[in-house]
This record gives sequence, C-alpha cells and structure tokens, in this order.
Amino acid sequence: MTLAGTAVAFMSLYLGAGALTPLLVTYKEQWHFEPSMLNVAFAVYALGFLVAVLTLGSLSDHLGRRPVLIGSLIVQVASNFLFLLAPDISWVIIGRIVQGIASGAATSAFTAALVEIAPEDKKRLGTILGSVSLTGGLAAGSLLAGLAIQITRSANTIIFIALIVLTVVGGLVVVASRETVTRSAGALRSIVPRVSIPPAVRKEFIAAAPVVAAVWMLAGLSGGLAPNMVRSVFHLESGLLNGIAGFVAPAVAAFIGLSFARVNSRRAMSIGIYASIIGAVGIISGVFAGSLAIMITGQAIAGVGFGASFTAALRLIFPLAEPYQRAGVVAAIYLVSYLAFGLPIVVEGQLVEPLGEIPAVVCYTTLTIILAFISLVAQARLKRHA
Repeated sequence: MTLAGTAVAFMSLYLGAGALTPLLVTYKEQWHFEPSMLNVAFAVYALGFLVAVLTLGSLSDHLGRRPVLIGSLIVQVASNFLFLLAPDISWVIIGRIVQGIASGAATSAFTAALVEIAPEDKKRLGTILGSVSLTGGLAAGSLLAGLAIQITRSANTIIFIALIVLTVVGGLVVVASRETVTRSAGALRSIVPRVSIPPAVRKEFIAAAPVVAAVWMLAGLSGGLAPNMVRSVFHLESGLLNGIAGFVAPAVAAFIGLSFARVNSRRAMSIGIYASIIGAVGIISGVFAGSLAIMITGQAIAGVGFGASFTAALRLIFPLAEPYQRAGVVAAIYLVSYLAFGLPIVVEGQLVEPLGEIPAVVCYTTLTIILAFISLVAQARLKRHA
C-alpha cells in the first residue's frame, strides 16, 4: 500500500504538469493574451524544474527522503492553488515556475524512494513505477484535462481541486511511510550545482546530446504547441482533441521506455534516432496537409524516439562514470534536456509574428531533424571505432 501510495503522490506532480497542456489553450481563449505568452507559460516550467533539480536534486541523500518529498508536495499544492485562483496569465506563469520547482526537487527523491521502499523481490517494480509515474502522469494529466474541458465549463476548478486533494492524500502517505535514508552531513554542499562531463563519458555524451535535445524539443512541441495547433492550424474546437494532442507522445514514450528495457542500448539508440526523424517529418507533413491525424501519428512516432533514445542515452552514459561522478553527469543530461524542452519553444513563439505559425513550427521541427542527424553520424563513428 505504501509503495502504491508513494507512486500516486509522485504521479500527482506530473498529472498537474500534464493538465496544463490543454488548459493553456483555454486560458488563451479566456484572457486573450498574445500567442507567444502561451509558449512562455509552458516553457517556464522547465526553468523552475532545472533550477530545482540542479540545486535540490541531491538534498534527500543528506536530509532524508521524507522531508524533501513533503516539502515538494506542499510547494505543489501552492502551485495548484495559483492555477485554481488565477485571474490572468501572469498567475499561471508564476504557478508554472512553482510547479517546476516542486517537480525538480521531488523527482530524484521519489525515484529513489520507490526503489528503496519496494520489497526485496520487487525492486524492479519500484523502478518501473518511477518511470511510469513521470511520463504516464504527463500523458494522463493531458488526456483527463482535455476530457474535463470537453464536458464541463468548470474544468479548471474541477481539475485543480482534484489535484489538491490527490496531492494532500499523497503527502499523508509520505508522512506515514518509513524513512529510507540516514541523515548525513553535506546538505549545504549538495545544493551547489555540479555539472560535469568526465573524460570517460565525453564521447558517448557528445554523441547522444543532439538527439536528447531533439526528442525533448519534440516533447515540448507535443506539450506546448500541438494542443494550440488543434485550433489555430486545424480549426477544430475540441478540448478533448487538445488533450489527445498532448497525451499521445508521452504515453507512447512511457510504453517504449519500459518495453525497450532489454533491447541492446546501441540498437535502441539507433531506433530512437530514426523514429525521432520520421516522427518530426510526420508532424511537418500533417501541418502542410492540414491533417491532424497525420500530425498526431507523427507525434506518436516521435514518442517512440523519445522512449528509445533517451533511455538508451542513460544506459550508454551512466556505466562509464564513476559513482562519485554520476550526480554531475545527471545534472549535465538534465541541463541539455530541459534547456531543449523550454528555450526553443520560447524562440518559436517569437517567430510566429514575423513568419506565421506554420513556418515557425516547421523551423522548430526541422531543427530537431538536424540535431537527430548529427547524433546519427556520431553514433556511426562510435560503432566504427568500437
């Protein structure tokens, strides 16, 4: 019960993040703000997450899991209240930053706690729950929010009251759970960001970094651009379709990440690179053809690319680092991932006015193809020199 409750508490963080995917489109219609502000409201989550994970990501190793998790869930509840009561987009932007801080502070601690509290014969289940809670939470949050928007005019209120209740219940489970870490010195030192790429991992990191950036950019497209495109490009008025546009990629990524656990890492990386390229081409094709179905199919294939290549990148890089180097390597991977998740989508928002929405999306997606091809060449070189 504790294991399941902790997984639910973890998922509540990402349900909230996923729910904003279709809700941002609703806010835009309600408050009539500039289209570029929608991109900003989506992207600032990455800023909050990155700052928190770089400074607070290792804190639970010293203070214990429970204090960090309880604190993060309190911050998450605060973000939900900001969304619940928001009178304009500025509150949503603040809420997204706060939401990102909560997720960034809690993700490492939750991932470790799920493995540590799992029974000895179910440690793999703890790892699986950690992965599914993250990507599955994003997918489910988007789909459920889209459904709520479709069937009720009080979607924002219903969604965030439900999330507040779920987060509080999750917090009570964490309070009642046992502590799995003995307190140790070094808490203050742990909040100093450590980003490092040791010589032993450098070749693999450089080869993987472009496609890691590409798949996170495509994830940003699915979460930040696609739901709005349902209305602005395809002229379809449907909250449910907005939610589906944000649901498909993370749902497929979660499934592939789990099912590729036993696939050779180098092979999984190649599959992921090709899938990200094909998925990006599919997205562009859907936009030009005026077909939402083609675009969503492209997003699904891009989800395969994310699930395969990002998981493979972690499996190829981590074993090459010494245990004392891994925190810095994790920070470097997060830095690439969340900069790619947030920054390009803000730039895309600025390009919409001078270029138009479709050309701006095409430029954004074309960049992901170029990055994936760079990794494809780098992977081929690694294979030749292996």
